[in-house]
Amino acid sequence: MNFFNNTQVAFALKTDSQLERAYFLFKMIQNQPLVRIGSAVTNFALKAHLPIEGLIRTTVFDHFCGGVTEEDCMPIIENMYNNGNVHSVLDYSVEGKDKETSFDEALEKVLKIVNFCAEKKSIPFAVFKPTGFGRFALYQKITESNQLSTEEKKEWARVEARYHKVCKVALEKDVPLLIDAEESWMQDAADQLIEQLMETYNKEKAIVFNTLQMYRHDRLAYLKKLHKKALQKGFHIGIKVVRGAYMEKERERAEEKGYPSPICEHKQATDINFDEAVKYMMEHKNMAIFIGTHNEKSSYLGMELADKYKISKNDARLWFGQLFGMSDHISYNLANQQYNVAKYLPFGPVRDVMPYLIRRAEENTSVAGQTSRELNLLKAERKRRKL
Repeated sequence: MNFFNNTQVAFALKTDSQLERAYFLFKMIQNQPLVRIGSAVTNFALKAHLPIEGLIRTTVFDHFCGGVTEEDCMPIIENMYNNGNVHSVLDYSVEGKDKETSFDEALEKVLKIVNFCAEKKSIPFAVFKPTGFGRFALYQKITESNQLSTEEKKEWARVEARYHKVCKVALEKDVPLLIDAEESWMQDAADQLIEQLMETYNKEKAIVFNTLQMYRHDRLAYLKKLHKKALQKGFHIGIKVVRGAYMEKERERAEEKGYPSPICEHKQATDINFDEAVKYMMEHKNMAIFIGTHNEKSSYLGMELADKYKISKNDARLWFGQLFGMSDHISYNLANQQYNVAKYLPFGPVRDVMPYLIRRAEENTSVAGQTSRELNLLKAERKRRKL
């Protein structure tokens, strides 16, 4: 019996009307042309300031997001934690603002969340994106080893200062920090900075977590190299392992600019890469792993390895994570077995979170079988409830 098939546990927190809305949404998402048209229309409507926020709020937004503010998210967070044993990671999902004031605002937002986490058992991690704290083009320039101007050097020093400020508070409050991964052509700069942070703040345990996108064929080698460095310098490694979020973009750019694609040739290679990274981390001490996956096989692997290496289910160094609004059958059934599970809970103004939501919908249509899996489970639960 595949215990992820237990829809009664998976959807226990959904009311009948929420279940019906989820079913309707995933039926829509299954239709690729519809998603493309819907995304284009939504983008246009938001840019033209047409009054569609209410409609978005009651459909896609409420399914995939926790709310507009942190406070807004609290009823969902408390419900998941108290009734489903599932934690939350508050993810301020506003993208692509390139001004210093925006970076400072994002820093304040993350600091507020770190303090929030320190008081709430239900929110074990804080999270941010590298481009929340600095300009994409600046990371790119450093990644490409181009000389920075005097102004840019000052700008980068401010970026570093933001990271250090948040890490210091995270260490004081004992709140681990997940730092998301982004496109490959800016990632080296973020990796280098995050390694320095691990060296400084991960002396006793993992406070700073980097994210490895395993659809990149170079990431397993990177993990092993980082491990060597950690052993030499005596720090702990924190890694969130994911498959990846920018595949089309990565391939298109590689083709356009005429360099070899950083992406694995096929999905099977990505799956192998992902599982190898999980195995490697669980075989070695001084590593904390956040397994970010919507894949049942990878979730089973995490459970088997925990068993093999005598890692207790509630060990703080082992977490499973999924996105809010997706793969409830994995999250709630794992939590039901007493594993540490967290849902990524995006929040922010409806208009600002739309790029994130559109990416979610497009990803769902492009990941083979993801949407039909969700639909089949929702169907089974509707049948069980006789809806």
